[in-house]
Amino acid sequence: MTRRRSSYRSLRSLQRDLSVCRACVEAGFPLESMPVRNVQSGQRAYMYGQAPGIVEGEERRPWRGRAGKTLRRWLELDEEEFYATFYCASVTRCYPGRAASGRGDRTPAPREQELCQFWRDWELEILRPDLIVPVGGLAIKRVLGISGLASCIGCRYELDGVTVIPLPHPSGASSWLNVPANRELTARAAGLVRRQVAKIQG
Repeated sequence: MTRRRSSYRSLRSLQRDLSVCRACVEAGFPLESMPVRNVQSGQRAYMYGQAPGIVEGEERRPWRGRAGKTLRRWLELDEEEFYATFYCASVTRCYPGRAASGRGDRTPAPREQELCQFWRDWELEILRPDLIVPVGGLAIKRVLGISGLASCIGCRYELDGVTVIPLPHPSGASSWLNVPANRELTARAAGLVRRQVAKIQG
């Protein structure tokens, strides 16, 4: 049974309720995992992806699969540094299963995205991060309202006083990174993230 309070004061209580959330299942969506959770605290940066993959769904921890390794390589962080730096969340919190086409994972439906935004809103309210890094087109659109990676990757934004630096999704299912110019934009964006992380940690 999904449990949501009218307000949260701590990440511990929020994560406790999030860990058993079944709102999307109760709304009729076919999910293939329980919610993925962030198990550390104290981070000043917030990483916001699309949805967990199959490995993340099994382990119930974010960015555990191949895409996570690629992301850490871009940012020049080992696992320990990565999880200590970023509070990791996503547009939806459960593995959605494979896409009907068989290529990549299913994109969460708009209603699933809306149901999960409750958790994001409270995380940001409690964390008040200095940096938000939306990863992939869906996350970028949910945070910045921007569609199209080429127009925003390599750029820096301010949202309610918080720095926002978008990254493309590091998934092998994406062909966007096959274009040399897009890889250059990605390298620029990763450099912006690294410099901002150094700034807020310094």
